[in-house]
Amino acid sequence: MKLIVGLGNPGKEYDSTRHNIGFMVLDAYLGPISWQNKFNALYTTTQINNEKVIFLKPLTYMNLSGNAVREFVNFYKIALEDILVIQDDLDLPVGKFRLKINSSSGGHNGIKSIIDNLGSNNFARLKVGVSKNDNIDTKDYVLGHFKKEELAIINKLFPIFKDIINDFPTNNINILMNKYNGMM
Repeated sequence: MKLIVGLGNPGKEYDSTRHNIGFMVLDAYLGPISWQNKFNALYTTTQINNEKVIFLKPLTYMNLSGNAVREFVNFYKIALEDILVIQDDLDLPVGKFRLKINSSSGGHNGIKSIIDNLGSNNFARLKVGVSKNDNIDTKDYVLGHFKKEELAIINKLFPIFKDIINDFPTNNINILMNKYNGMM
């Protein structure tokens, strides 16, 4: 069983904000669906390449994302190498992404919460670039909405993210990093 987590904040006011790129990627992949609620998270299950996959959107707000992730990991007995977390990354420009494993939180509070709750950073991440603006407080920037031109760039990445998600259940992260890192 695999767990794919999209990070974001619940509530309409956070739709299409930089911090909600994880939610956006899951929504683009799954389309309009009925989510179920469990352990303070929205989730749905499906099969990809004959592998059961849980898609998860924590409702704990970003800084406590690890609480919901831990509940699902413990309940479903999911191994760390079977987790992919989709997050925003200030150090990557809009239009760039990077698959990583075994890296620090890089100051991302959602990732820090997951590492703290799982007791490990040994899970895969799809880091999606949202750029940064040194003239705006980081909190205000990540909670700000994408500009129209930024959304147009990000929308072009969704087919690649779909391929990554489809490949994740049957490939280890090293294969995926070799295949996809450097594409953009």
